[in-house]
Amino acid sequence: MPAKKTRSAPPLELRDACIVAAQEVIAERGIENLSLREVARKLGVSHQAPYKHYPSRDHLLAEVMRRCFQRFAAHLDARPRHEDPEQDLQSLGLQYLAYARENPLEYRLMFSTTWPASADQAELVRDATHAFDVLRGVLRRMHGDSPEVRETVELDALYIWSTVHGLAGVMNGQCIDSLDLKAKVLKQAVRHAMDRMGIGLAGTL
Repeated sequence: MPAKKTRSAPPLELRDACIVAAQEVIAERGIENLSLREVARKLGVSHQAPYKHYPSRDHLLAEVMRRCFQRFAAHLDARPRHEDPEQDLQSLGLQYLAYARENPLEYRLMFSTTWPASADQAELVRDATHAFDVLRGVLRRMHGDSPEVRETVELDALYIWSTVHGLAGVMNGQCIDSLDLKAKVLKQAVRHAMDRMGIGLAGTL
């Protein structure tokens, strides 16, 4: 009996293929070596081909970063949901940290990369804001959405973001492997930090 033929995925359109190739270049050689010529070389197309979709290297990088924010926001939206907003906030924090752990390159592109100055940043700003709005939405459920508490929502959002972002950096960094911490401590660290953060927020409600 002849073996069944597996259907291969259709090739990506050049615009999307450039995104994939750009991330590969960054992962292999660092962001400083990203160029449209290098992307064309990796794709095996003429060095002018990527210019059909991206006027410059900065435009390509902006689109790479924008799509990272899109996937990040979708990942946050896909978290286990809870009726209790405090539980939902903890679920959001855990989802954030899971993304940072599972997608270190994309995470660095979003939060440790200078935004391309020469590219139109309107769409990048929109998708980055959407990711932040996921957090603000949960906090509005906790605080309400009256004009009087909107500033508190913004301040708490920045507090939570900076706390979780810092924890992600620590957990993903190389230094933590040298601190002689027990596996039990490392396993509990994320949940412990989220619990402590919840206690801190409780004082403002």
